Amino acid sequence: MERARLEKIYTDTIRLSLMKSLGLKNIMQVPEISKIVLNVGAKDADSKGLQAVLEVLKKISGQAPVKTRARKSIAGFKLREGVAIGVMVTLRHRVMYEFLDRLVNLSLPRVRDFQGVSPKFDGRGNYNLGIKEWSIFPEIDYSVGDKVYGLNVTIHTTAHTDEQGFELLKSFGMPFRKA
Repeated sequence: MERARLEKIYTDTIRLSLMKSLGLKNIMQVPEISKIVLNVGAKDADSKGLQAVLEVLKKISGQAPVKTRARKSIAGFKLREGVAIGVMVTLRHRVMYEFLDRLVNLSLPRVRDFQGVSPKFDGRGNYNLGIKEWSIFPEIDYSVGDKVYGLNVTIHTTAHTDEQGFELLKSFGMPFRKA
């Protein structure tokens, strides 16, 4: 099976340049992306609407998503334990690199008045990106579903610090906003 384009670029060029720029002594210390998690919260969707969200996330990710369910009942949010409240999918290996390639090179440039993404990380080298409309992905028709939902993209890395995670994603071409 052939590797994804970004995976080839990472193993051939990015790893060595990151090793030098981060001052690491061993190639195994170089941070890498371990997984990407896509999550859509759709609490207000009925079963038909949730099925449409499932189909859209399947088109975006290229992989079958699963429904997320409420862990406990919260009366203030009109939420019952076990009720489906969203959809998520975890991407690894080839599918993960293909999604990241589409996100950075096709989808984010389609955002209107795009100034770049926030350079804030979670403190452990992982990155969260909120996308207001999933219609920026080229796989999605505007006619899909009666409602447009937001999408949370979480990029998990093996970086130990935010600086390492920032350098890793910047080397993949993530368009960070100038600080």
